[in-house]
Amino acid sequence: MKKTNALSRKFAAILPLLDERARRLVAASEARSLGYGGVSEICRASGLSRKAISKGIQEIADGVQLPPGRIRRAGAGRKKVTVRDPHLLDALASLVEPETRGDPESPLRWTCKSTRSVAEQLSNSGHAVSHVKISQLLHEQGYSLQSNRKTEEGGDHPDRDAQFRYINTRVKRALAVHAPVVSVDTKKKELIGNYVNGGQQWLPAKRPQKVNGHDFPDPEVPRAYPYGVYDLGRNTGFVNVGTDHDTGAFAVASIRGWWRFEGQRLYRGAEELVITADAGGSNGHRLRLWKVELQKLANETGLSLEVCHFPPGTSKWNKVEHRLFSFISSNWRGEPLRDYETVVHLISRTRTAKGLKVSCRLDRRKYPTGRKVTDQEMLGVHLERKKFHGDWNYVIRPDRSRQLLP
Repeated sequence: MKKTNALSRKFAAILPLLDERARRLVAASEARSLGYGGVSEICRASGLSRKAISKGIQEIADGVQLPPGRIRRAGAGRKKVTVRDPHLLDALASLVEPETRGDPESPLRWTCKSTRSVAEQLSNSGHAVSHVKISQLLHEQGYSLQSNRKTEEGGDHPDRDAQFRYINTRVKRALAVHAPVVSVDTKKKELIGNYVNGGQQWLPAKRPQKVNGHDFPDPEVPRAYPYGVYDLGRNTGFVNVGTDHDTGAFAVASIRGWWRFEGQRLYRGAEELVITADAGGSNGHRLRLWKVELQKLANETGLSLEVCHFPPGTSKWNKVEHRLFSFISSNWRGEPLRDYETVVHLISRTRTAKGLKVSCRLDRRKYPTGRKVTDQEMLGVHLERKKFHGDWNYVIRPDRSRQLLP
């Protein structure tokens, strides 16, 4: 017993430092030196199997020499599954390749393409393989888990790039003379109540905030309509949170709010305001109400309002999207928007390392939908179309006879 304990301590100290082959050769050498019963003795002391020790004894007896770095002879060990089943990779590719997933004959066309589903289908086809091995093979073949990427714009307008260059030139020219330039748009409407809000936030472990189990509210559930005005020159944001509807009147009211609360103080003596906006929505280039309300704003402020619309389908290039809205979404991630006060508070607390500051106000006024703008009203809009795409680029000048504010 004492001898076995001494061998156990010896092996415990040396075996962890050796590779597989060295361990079995050392154990085999000790077993040979003990003579009869040595294999059993070393098996108990080292923890190695009798088969491994016997294999080591045979290697010593045969004088087996292996190339440096190898622990087994060439061809030894379990063969790869792709060697045992040479058609496995082809069968796997036929299930997961993009061009075959839509094939009506593909068994995974209408199933979740998880590794377990793939392994099950392959096993049913005579290729026995585990879902773990499927994951390894997919990675080896250059596959990875990926989500959709929003890059397709739909049908690109032929003047898309030219309009981008036009907006860039016009914005740079205005900023060079310290004229106000704002990017505007409506953020997606948000449900007000105890509903799930995407993202995560730090909370005590296993104590998540509990929200409603569904987010399919009836029309009576209140909504928030955050309309953003991003000042390109000063890296500041103003958000007007509406509670009624997102209309052209609401859009211009939001710009008016920015000018009254911030713009006229920051840009004293300004004679023009450059606005970059999407081609659709409440500030769409075809929307008559948008232009009629802009005329009212021009009359009130005395500003010439130059509007440049981004081409259809390119809203993500609007600065307000990725310089304001993205940070607001990040700031309130994981926080249920239970009431309007929470929305205003979270938006106004949005800050970035590059100095973005955001102010926010709640707008409870009514903005009814379905308002028709007559031709007579349009005649009162002092609209000057630019030579390049006058439908996207135009100036609305104040009617001096109706100007309300100095």
